[in-house]
Formats: sequence, structure tokens, C-alpha cells
Amino acid sequence: MMMKKLCTVSFLLISTICFAQPQKVIADKIVAQVGNKIILRSDIYNAISDYKRQGQEASLPPNPECAFLEGQLIQKALVLQAEKDSLPISEDEIEAALDNQIRGFIREYGSQQVLEEVAGKTVYQIKEDFRQVFKERKLADAMRAKITENTKITPNEVRAYFEKIPKDSLAYYESELELLQIIAIPKSNKSVDEYVMKQLYDYKRQIENGTKKFEQLAKLYTDDPGSKETGGQYSINRNDKFWDPTFLSTCFKLKEGQVSNVIKTKFGYHIIQLVSRTGDDAVVRHLLKIPAITEEEIKLATNKLDSVKAELLRKDIAFGDALNKYGDDENSKNTGGQISNRDGNNFLTIDQLDKDLVLLLKNMKPGQYSVPQVFTDERGQKKVRLVYFKNRTEPHRENLKDDYNKLSLRAVEEKKLSKLEAWFKEHLPNYYITIDKEFKDCKAVKEWLKFATKN
Repeated sequence: MMMKKLCTVSFLLISTICFAQPQKVIADKIVAQVGNKIILRSDIYNAISDYKRQGQEASLPPNPECAFLEGQLIQKALVLQAEKDSLPISEDEIEAALDNQIRGFIREYGSQQVLEEVAGKTVYQIKEDFRQVFKERKLADAMRAKITENTKITPNEVRAYFEKIPKDSLAYYESELELLQIIAIPKSNKSVDEYVMKQLYDYKRQIENGTKKFEQLAKLYTDDPGSKETGGQYSINRNDKFWDPTFLSTCFKLKEGQVSNVIKTKFGYHIIQLVSRTGDDAVVRHLLKIPAITEEEIKLATNKLDSVKAELLRKDIAFGDALNKYGDDENSKNTGGQISNRDGNNFLTIDQLDKDLVLLLKNMKPGQYSVPQVFTDERGQKKVRLVYFKNRTEPHRENLKDDYNKLSLRAVEEKKLSKLEAWFKEHLPNYYITIDKEFKDCKAVKEWLKFATKN
């Protein structure tokens, strides 16, 4: 069972790569080696410190040093085999992962300047520090995928997996709902749009003539709650997909300190100031104003969805076609209208729904459409939704009939872990392994110690 425990715990731990905080310097040394791949004492203890810094201390296993060493040993062995098998790793993929990590650091520290001051290095030097770590992780992932590829599960294997679970350990599921929605976004009228644009041009003049600073105005007047406290500031990258294209292109046309003209995006109207730029990375400030929506515009959107509901009930149009034809929310369209939780699960418990949605569903049954409902999204924007109550499960103890898909996913993961365990048992005797006596009592690396002793 060595590898099963190891794979479920240590692979999770080694997947976390963080920016090490300044800490007390401790004597470093090589504590383990697999082939020509060394593991430093600092690799283990810095990883644990970073894990704690992320607020995950409660999920650390007993003797975390042993668990993290185990994870490193696994990774090194997989990397060695990946190199031997010449598994292809895209440099562009590694570069993209590094860029994404750097953007995460910048968001965490507030700006590129602060990051570089804390690290005592430029972002380019930080990237180079992480390059080998990222490359090894990609190689290990590729090797793991190769070992477990084509792993399939049969219904009989799923049944056998289910029957192994002790009856008192079977999961209990609350009632879960599957919901779809079509969202209509009320359009503000022309006079309100013109008023908002006039406001933003006035802010632009105040900034440019030195009367006010951009960050002061953003803290007072922006309608973006995500950047209000930081004076409208964001760290962005030209290749990020989640930014509005108009917003992104405007940012990279500006000179440092310059304030843009008023632009319109799907979120509202903005002015943007470029704070700094390095290649495809930039720090910007923006001030967002969302035009107020009147009752008249809300009524128009509501009437639109009333008509859509009538078409659906008459079966004149399928739900997917209605979503694409009448829906205004691109994110909702991309998910087929599914309402999901933060983990991407489409089956939701009642406590995962907003209170207005709970009230809307109160007297509904699966297969029914709601009345159009006005709601406010996380950005404070008023929208209207038509909800389709697709399905509801009853509260129940886990069973094959209702939970086959969940059980089959877990069963196939167990089968993959068994393949990995068999692979390691076959290959461990072929590796040159050393483990420092500091870890000689670690149960987690017991199997590795056997072969380290022989070598």
C-alpha cells in the first residue's frame, strides 16, 4: 500500500509551488538522491513553510518532513524515467506556466516592484529560479500520464469497488439540484450612458491637470469592488484570456502615466491609466462606472424572457438554441447554461444557492421553468434570469444506482494508483537511491530505504 498512500498525499503536496518568504537561514545539505537527481534539505522545509503560509497547515499529514521527502523521491524517479523515454515537453508550455506563476506572485504582493524588492531579484531572475522546478513537474506529470494511460473501468469493477467500501463508510448525499439558466442583461438608455461618460471624462481632466490622483478617484467612485481598495489597480498580462479584449488592448496602447479616453466593455465604461509595463506584463489602474438601469429596461429584459419561456413551453425551440439565440451572458453560454458551484460541480445543494434563487425554486418541480427573476450579480450588475429546474436527487446513502458516475471516477483513480504502485515496485530496484540518516525512521519512505540500504 506504500504507493497508494504516497500517490494520494505526496502528489498533492509536490504540486504546490510558492514563492518562499524570507526566513531564518538553516544549514543546507543533500538529504536524498535518485539517480543524478538530488533533494536538498531546504527543498523539504521551504515547501512545508510555503504550505503553511497558504493557510493549509491543518491539512498537513503527521511528520510532514517525511511526506514531502516521499513526494520529492517520487517526482525524481518519474523525471528520470521521462528523460530516459524522451517524453516531449513543450518549452512554450513551461514558459506559459512560469508567466502565470509570476502573475500570481505579483497579485499576491500588489505590484511587480514590491515583488522584486521582497525577492531581491528581477522577475526574469525569479522565473529562471523556477524554470527547472516547473520542467521537472511537467516531466513527472507526463510520465505519470504515460504509466496510467488507457486505464479503463468495467461495470463489474465499479461494483467490486463499491462492495469493498464498509457500509458505515458510505457517503451520505444531501438533496442536490441541477439547474440551467438563460440570462438577459438590461441595456441602459442613451442619456444615462452619456451622463456616465461625461463623469469619466471629468475624472480624466482632474487627473491630467493634477487636481486629483487616479487612485484617489478610483477609491471614491469606482463600481468595481475587486479593485476599490487598491485604487483601481490590477496586474495584467497581454495573453490573459479572462480580461475583456477591449480593456486589454487599450492598456497596452498607453504610455506609462497616460490616462485613456473613455472605453466601453461588457462591464460598463472605464478610464485606464498605465502604471508600468515590462514586455507582456503591465500594472494598470482603472475606474469603472456601470450605468444605472431603470425599471423600464428591466421590464424589457423580463418581457423578453417571458417570450422565450413561452417558446420553450410550446417546444418551438430547444433550450440550447434558446440560450444561444437570446442569452446575453457569454459565461453562461459557454457552460450550456449550467449553474455550478466554485468547484465546477453541476449538482448543487440548497445552501450553495443564493437566497433569491432558493425562493424562486420554492414551489417548482423538476422539468419546470421559472418566472423571469431580477437578480444582482457579484459585480453589482442587475440582470434577469430564466431558470430551468432540470433535476433533483433525493437525500440518500451512496449507492450504485444513483451514484454510479461518482463511484466509477473513484474506481478508475484507484486503478491508476495500482498501476503506479506496480510500476514503482518494478523500477525502484534499478535506481541509485540515497537517503540521509535524518529520515531513517520515516515510515513514508520505508520502501525507498530498503533499496537505499542495498545501494
